[in-house]
Amino acid sequence: MSHPDDHQRRKLPQFDFDKYESLYKDFHSNPELSGQEAATAARVAQHLRSSNAYTIHEKIGGHGIAAILANGPGTTVLLRADMDGLPVLEQTDLPYASKATQRDKNGITQPVMHACGHDIHIVSLLAAADHLLAVRDSWSGTLVLVFQPAEESGKGAQAMVDDGLYTTLGVPIPDVVLGQHVLAFRAGTVALGHGVVFSAGDSFKITFFGRGGHGSAPQDSIDPVVMAASVVIRLQTIVSREIDPRDEVAVVTVGSIKAGETENIIPAHATMLVNIRTLDEKTRGRVLASMERIVKAEANASGALKEPTIEQISGFPITRNDPECTDRLMKTFKNGFAEDFDPNYRGNMASEDFSILATAVGKPSVYWVIGGVDPDVWDDHVKNGTYIPGNHSPFFAPVAKPTLIVGPQALCAAAMEFFDGGDHHDS
Repeated sequence: MSHPDDHQRRKLPQFDFDKYESLYKDFHSNPELSGQEAATAARVAQHLRSSNAYTIHEKIGGHGIAAILANGPGTTVLLRADMDGLPVLEQTDLPYASKATQRDKNGITQPVMHACGHDIHIVSLLAAADHLLAVRDSWSGTLVLVFQPAEESGKGAQAMVDDGLYTTLGVPIPDVVLGQHVLAFRAGTVALGHGVVFSAGDSFKITFFGRGGHGSAPQDSIDPVVMAASVVIRLQTIVSREIDPRDEVAVVTVGSIKAGETENIIPAHATMLVNIRTLDEKTRGRVLASMERIVKAEANASGALKEPTIEQISGFPITRNDPECTDRLMKTFKNGFAEDFDPNYRGNMASEDFSILATAVGKPSVYWVIGGVDPDVWDDHVKNGTYIPGNHSPFFAPVAKPTLIVGPQALCAAAMEFFDGGDHHDS
C-alpha cells in the first residue's frame, strides 16, 4: 500500500545518488580555509563547465564563482552555496575524513575540516544545477548560481559584491535570493520559518594595556590579566541584568584570553576575543554599547595608562526571511516534502552572511535548513537524549543519504516556484 503522501513526493526531482556521493566525499576530504578555497572553486568550475551551458565567472571576491543559465524571459533566481572549511581537527573516523592542513592568515598551520557542512551545500547546488539544466524546457527565466568563499569569516558575500558581482561582471540582479544550511536534526527533513532565522554576529578583539613587571612586585605594575578577568565576569551581566528577558535575546561569549608567557612576569598587555549574537538591531546596539562601556570602565578602574582598543574582526547581518517569498515556499515545501517539512522553524543564534547577496541590491531572500543526522541516530536522541554533534564540532558528520537527495530537491523545488512555467503550488 502506498503512503498517502507518495504522490506529493513524486513531484520532487530524483538524483543519481552514487554520482553525487562520490563528489561529496571528495569535497569532504579536501576542505580549505576561508579565503583559500582555490582547489574547491576549481573543482566546482570544472563540474559546471562540463555541461557547456553555463556562463561562468571565477575569482570573484577571492575564489567566488557565479554561473549563469539564461533560459528565456522571466524571473531571475539566485541559488547560493558557501565553500569554506574550518580550522578543526576532524575526529569522525569516516573513511573519507579530512587530513588536510593549511596555513591560516597568521601563518600557523591548521587542520582543516568541513565541520559546518559546506561540502553538503556545494554538492547540493551542483546537483540542482545539473537538474535544472536537464529540465530547462519546463521553465523560463534566468538561473544564477553563486558559490561563495569565506562565509565563516563573514566577509565572502560582501567581497563578491564589492568585486563587481552585480556591476562590472554583469551578473543579472536576482529577483529573489535563495539558500539553505544543513544542521544537526533528522536527515530527510526540511524546515523553514518566518522572520529572523539566523542572528547577527559581531566579533571583537579587545586589547588591554597595563604595565609589566616582576610577579613578586605587583605594586609596581598595572596588571592587564586582572583587568581582562574583571571584564569577563562583568560582560555576563549584559544578558542577565540589562536585556529584557520578555522580548530580547542576546548571547555574549568570551572565547579567548591571552596574556604573558610565564608565571612570574606580569605582562604589559592582554587580549580578549568576544562574540556577540543578537536578533534585532535595537538589542544589538544596546549590547555593543554596553560592551564598550564595561571594557573602558574596568580598564579605568584598574588605573590603565592607555585606553583599551576594541577592534571588530567580523560582522554578520541578521538573516531575515522575506514574508511573501517565504509564504510561497511554505506551500512548495509542504506539497513536496509533506510530513518531512517543518513550517515552524524558530531559527537559531548562528550567523550567516548569505543575506548580503540580496540586501546589496534591495531584493528579497529566503533561507531554510535541512537535516543531516541519520534518522535512527536522531530517533535515539529523541528517545534517550543521546548526544548529537552539531555544526563546528570535530565529530560533525552529516549522513550522505538522504541529505544529498533532499538538499538538491529543496533547491530545485524553490527555484521552480519562482520561475515562469515552474511547478507552482497555490492550493
